[in-house]
Amino acid sequence: MQLLFRKSGMVFHTSAEKEVVRTIKEKTCYVAPDPKKEEREWIQSGGRPDGKIVEHVLPDGNKIKRAKKGLQIGAERWKAPEILFDPELIGLEYAGIHQIVVDAINRTDMDLRKSLFGNIVLSGGSTLCKGFGDRLLHEVQRLAVKDMRIKIFAPPERKYSTWIGGSILAGLSTFRKVGCISFMNTIQCTQALMLEKMWVNIDDWHEDPDIIHRKFA
Repeated sequence: MQLLFRKSGMVFHTSAEKEVVRTIKEKTCYVAPDPKKEEREWIQSGGRPDGKIVEHVLPDGNKIKRAKKGLQIGAERWKAPEILFDPELIGLEYAGIHQIVVDAINRTDMDLRKSLFGNIVLSGGSTLCKGFGDRLLHEVQRLAVKDMRIKIFAPPERKYSTWIGGSILAGLSTFRKVGCISFMNTIQCTQALMLEKMWVNIDDWHEDPDIIHRKFA
């Protein structure tokens, strides 16, 4: 998204501006069901298809606009998330997210694959893009074996799912004990003691939030 904005003449480079770009991505981007068809529509309409150009109000109250051409956020809305399915668009020789999902499932035991295909859970801010789940479902269906039942779950709190899961796990009374035992069985005692020193509980954090930076820097 930053690169696309830069090509349009707008530069976002500071950490605060990158947060603005992230917000724009999550609020305005959408995943095209058929990227080739989407590209043709934009070309045929002269880059201004009806209902697909939006404006975004920046934190300072200004609106993003392109000089003499109306509102800025147009084709950037679908081109940015498209790299998740086709990383080669930005020169990366990686598989798309749909291919990664299918490959990961196919590496498991045959008995597990049916269950895994039926329990794909979306997580992370990029999955908030409109149409992401539908496009992923379509692409996975195309790659999976015929008649495989595929189900994708998109929890509303998926932007923070990783943090929520981590906090639940860390909050268990047995987590610290089990973690230390596991490490004692696999690494030397001195390393286990180092892990112990890196532990931060909620009371420590409330007393001094910077403790995380000091312990893990």
